[in-house]
Amino acid sequence: MIVQDQTSVLAFLKDSASYGESVARVTTLDTHISVIVFVGQRVFKLKRAVHLPYVDFSTAARRLAACRQELDLNRRTAPTLYVGVRCITREADGRLLFDGHGELVDAVVEMVRFDENTLFDRMATRGQLTSALLTELSRTVARFHTNAAIDHRRTGAASIASVLDSNEQALAEANIFTSATIAALTAKLRTALGHHEALLNARERASKVRHCHGDMHLRNICLVNDVPTLFDCIEFDEAVATIDILYDLAFLIMDLWHRGLESGANLVFNRYVDERDEVDGLPLLPFFMAIRAAVRAHVIAMQAGQATGQRYEELVREARAYIALAFRFLAPAPPRLVAIGGLSGTGKSTVAAAVANQLGPAPGARILASDRIRKHLRGVPAEVRLPVAAYHPEVSEQIYAVLMQSVRATLANGHAVVADAVFAEIAYRERVEQIALDAEVPFTGLWLHAQPDTLIARVDARRGDASDATVDVVRTQLASQNSPAGWTWIEAGGTVTSTVARVVEVLACRAPQR
Repeated sequence: MIVQDQTSVLAFLKDSASYGESVARVTTLDTHISVIVFVGQRVFKLKRAVHLPYVDFSTAARRLAACRQELDLNRRTAPTLYVGVRCITREADGRLLFDGHGELVDAVVEMVRFDENTLFDRMATRGQLTSALLTELSRTVARFHTNAAIDHRRTGAASIASVLDSNEQALAEANIFTSATIAALTAKLRTALGHHEALLNARERASKVRHCHGDMHLRNICLVNDVPTLFDCIEFDEAVATIDILYDLAFLIMDLWHRGLESGANLVFNRYVDERDEVDGLPLLPFFMAIRAAVRAHVIAMQAGQATGQRYEELVREARAYIALAFRFLAPAPPRLVAIGGLSGTGKSTVAAAVANQLGPAPGARILASDRIRKHLRGVPAEVRLPVAAYHPEVSEQIYAVLMQSVRATLANGHAVVADAVFAEIAYRERVEQIALDAEVPFTGLWLHAQPDTLIARVDARRGDASDATVDVVRTQLASQNSPAGWTWIEAGGTVTSTVARVVEVLACRAPQR
């Protein structure tokens, strides 16, 4: 609800003469709690004078404090974007000025203007969110979470319970959802909260609740000097952003999923967990994604309340789509284990990335790849080539031991797994099958096959790949290969599309019952 008239402030900000320089054009963008003013190479962000269940910008003093908090918090991730805070004062002659000596009327955050075409929501629409870009974004988020301030003032369950409380109220006030829909979603969310209470509290004790970004969807990410950069974090309520780090990540993953980029969502999830060992929190991800979808539903519904005509209808449909997505995330999805083996160059990692989002609970299977584990244990990025010594038999035995341990731990947490390795030795194949038996989950073994010339050509063409296999390695593998009995043979010498289609067909035939 708007509680204070900002007409004069908006007029001041829209007047090019207010900036004391030659400004050809001033444009604005409205959001549900802010007005963004674009002036040349600068941006000024004004807080709306609103008092809502989750934010109080009802006075100029509150808005100034929020601006200062926004500056400090966003400089954690985007120091070059955030310039400062400008006070808007009313002088003795009635004029409004930036940083004058008169009465405080309002405040704005001043930012450097960036190329809006690099906003990740726009790049997603254009199909420009490449695997490399999403990988770098995942690493950026992981580093940010590692350095974020730890907070032990509330239990993990209490933090999430407050989100459910405020969101239930906001959904009811939106007047576009039926009471039955709100009641059904609320009941499912609260049941899930009760189920996860002990885990949420354990993660808080393990310092997994931190002062995070809080609003990490694609529109709050851009490129600065070609680097993925988080901006516009939650500043108006510290409690809203002091959350489990996986709940922070869940907004990004949910947003990708909502846009039909399920593979991208799964990639971000996997690259993030490559950087941070969050296997204990895997049961929480579908729950967190459902909450994020429900929160997004009420925000869109609020925007609908300020729209008319066709725009109103579009926003209502979008809000209801988010509610449907929340229900989908909360639906049971049993775990399973899929092992993808084959010689170097058969496309194991490509196939794994293409099908993982379709397996188990959202955001899809954890991909555990021997190549990435090998690099992780050496403390280098997956793209860095290792020396030959890193591939000695005793090292490979260690890699498979870690792979098997990780598969077991992930399945124990109710999540699906794709194990990606050559699996040339019978012993390794038997070990991974036994893990599935012990965990009582369905197992599918896939053996990818391609002709020698195809394998050699593919490996020779690789650049910046997690695999360090060379043409000589392929020739050595060909000399000693043995096809596994009991695993499904997949012809992988054709296109990626045809190989993936065959794999999807096999997996669908052997899908576990929900």
